Amino acid sequence: MPRTLVPKITLSDQPDARLEDALAAKLIAFNEAQAGPRHYQPLVIVVSHPKTDEVLGGLWGGTSFSYLHVDLLYLDEGLRRGGLGSRIMKQAEEETLRRGCHAVWLDTFSFQARGFYERLGYQMFGTLEDYPPGHSRFFMKKSLLSVSQF
Repeated sequence: MPRTLVPKITLSDQPDARLEDALAAKLIAFNEAQAGPRHYQPLVIVVSHPKTDEVLGGLWGGTSFSYLHVDLLYLDEGLRRGGLGSRIMKQAEEETLRRGCHAVWLDTFSFQARGFYERLGYQMFGTLEDYPPGHSRFFMKKSLLSVSQF
């Protein structure tokens, strides 16, 4: 774009879905030019009712740049505290290693599952205080490689 051209700036609370795709494509291209190909691959684990296939929980994330990012982990209340969440995370971590990645990162709120992740070996690397107001958001990571593998 010529430097003499003044760009139009538009604020909206109802953006066109194509706009997000266009912005993401530009950012991905820039990032990959700096860091190399991200080789993004979704990783999804679904927990469902055995007879109805109703979704009862699961994990949603993806691998890129040698990490798994866990976007969502959820289990219905009746399925919690029985080891199922740990099994799901272990399965995701094992798949992450199969994909050639070495670590996982995620975030959780103070009213969610920080202790759960800490019991699985995750460590905090950042905190966003008062988000949402009265709570905190914790950013956590876990290396999947032992010291002897470095």
